[in-house]
Amino acid sequence: MTDTAHAAPPTSRDYSELLIGGRWTPSHSADTLEVFSPATGQRVGSTPLADATDVDTAVKAARAAFDSGVWRNTSPEDRAAVIAKVADLIDERGTEIADLVASEMGAPPLAVSTLQQLPATGVLREYAKAAINYSWFEYRDGLFGKTQVTREPVGVVGAITAWNVPLFLICNKLGPALAAGCSVVLKPAPETPLSANYIAELFTEAGLPEGVLSVVPGGPETGKALVAHTDVDKITFTGSTAAGRAIAAACGEQLKRCSLELGGKSAAIVLADADPAEIAGMLTFTGLMNTGQACVAQTRVLVPSSKRDEIVAAMIEAAKLLKPGLPSDPEAQLGPLITEKQRGKVEDYIQQGKDAGAVAVLESARPDGLESGYFLSPTIFTGVTNDMTIAREEIFGPVISVIDYETEDEAIAIANDSDYGLAGTVWTADVERGLEIAAQIRTGTYGVNWYAIDPGSPFGGYKNSGIGRENGTEGLESYVEHKSVILPMGYDPSA
Repeated sequence: MTDTAHAAPPTSRDYSELLIGGRWTPSHSADTLEVFSPATGQRVGSTPLADATDVDTAVKAARAAFDSGVWRNTSPEDRAAVIAKVADLIDERGTEIADLVASEMGAPPLAVSTLQQLPATGVLREYAKAAINYSWFEYRDGLFGKTQVTREPVGVVGAITAWNVPLFLICNKLGPALAAGCSVVLKPAPETPLSANYIAELFTEAGLPEGVLSVVPGGPETGKALVAHTDVDKITFTGSTAAGRAIAAACGEQLKRCSLELGGKSAAIVLADADPAEIAGMLTFTGLMNTGQACVAQTRVLVPSSKRDEIVAAMIEAAKLLKPGLPSDPEAQLGPLITEKQRGKVEDYIQQGKDAGAVAVLESARPDGLESGYFLSPTIFTGVTNDMTIAREEIFGPVISVIDYETEDEAIAIANDSDYGLAGTVWTADVERGLEIAAQIRTGTYGVNWYAIDPGSPFGGYKNSGIGRENGTEGLESYVEHKSVILPMGYDPSA
């Protein structure tokens, strides 16, 4: 590994330059991304908005670094050490990072540490471990004798992340790509570019060689330039299904590899043997976590009609305990929606639910005392049928739809009747029965009596929820190419 000198990062959250290949570099673009807190409306920082020329500069730096072998030829153990060091640095500076992320997206710091920092360091450490344990090289016995099989990094990766859990998403893109030996150009969401700069700088501090990692903040045009660049070998994207389709189409034209982690409309199936009082807190949280701005949120809750009233009453009480508040409020559990436009969109969905005949047994409101931000308290609907818009489309807000069922087979059918297949849960006193239910649901991840993303296990979706898997060995595998070298007949490499 090469020890290079790097310019010091800006001391404030106002970045005047772009981080290109680990060095702060003047941008070609004259445009600036101004970042405002969705909780307070206050300005929290800025960064240059990268244009197509800036993207080209970053990709060329990544290509030069990759072709030089400065990182891809580093041993997996040394690559793992850098990635694990970043996890340690995030833990060491957890308060500062949580405050930064909270200022960008408005979530309370406790929610940031629980839903982002812990998973972020978890995936980094798992990818470091996977790099060490992965089978990079082997010999196989085949029809003609020995074949040498190697796994090599795919090349230059364009990573595009969403704004809802930026710390986790950044680490879950950089971790596997860098563990595989790739170079990366990261395009964070325009709402949360500051944390991307901060985390990228930690990789430089941890020993990542010059040229390997760049950050190009921007909106759709910046992303299009990155996807279209012919020197980018793979795109990894987390975001909406609509944007994912466009990226997949563009990658298809170039025969460029892509991984897509897209939307969800997950169903939580509550079985008749579940105790409403015991499950209500976690069940409700899985639908409302991050103010519902989570692709894995369990926003369809399927309940036996005979126990609907009891379950819903417990969920309402649990939802009332989730306090909206500013990032400065240590008791706050729900932050704002990311923009005024997004809040309006969620309120439109709520009205559509009412117009379709659903009953808001807990109705949202813009909380008093929080007028400075885009806050919205939770809504719980009953009387929902699975053909309603609120049960079909990803709302990305604090809205739960309760759907009745008569038999478990009907519940399974309703859960599977979705364009998405990212996550789901089953709630029961019988774990073995829960596993039987899980086996019949077409989703990439599932939980029994709770939900979490495990850093060491594959994460991704069926159907419109995406292509490919992240986390664990499977996540690392998506950043490698497999090469077979056929050896001469009779040749014994061990001789």
